[in-house]
Amino acid sequence: MYIYNVTINIEESVHDNWFKWMKETHIPDVLATGKFLNAKMCKVLVEEEMGGVTYSVQYTTTDKQTLERYYKEDADRLRQDITKLFAGKFVAFRTELEIVSEH
Repeated sequence: MYIYNVTINIEESVHDNWFKWMKETHIPDVLATGKFLNAKMCKVLVEEEMGGVTYSVQYTTTDKQTLERYYKEDADRLRQDITKLFAGKFVAFRTELEIVSEH
């Protein structure tokens, strides 16, 4: 199993609109690709020097090949949506995690 993790710092001035859009539109759109089993959205409990609010959104998928298909078929389109709506108001980075043990 793999986790596709997106860490996002969003400016407080657009936080409420962004948060609603993430929950009601973006995360459902990512899941609608059929490439992820589920998603979790977590608030990062650290104050950032740059301000804003930071979240980690974790999408679980079965294997690396499915994640690669997501990158090829869906990622650019879905990333354009956030850029159009919240340009200059967020910073994001992505991390791939492989689950090696669950307890």
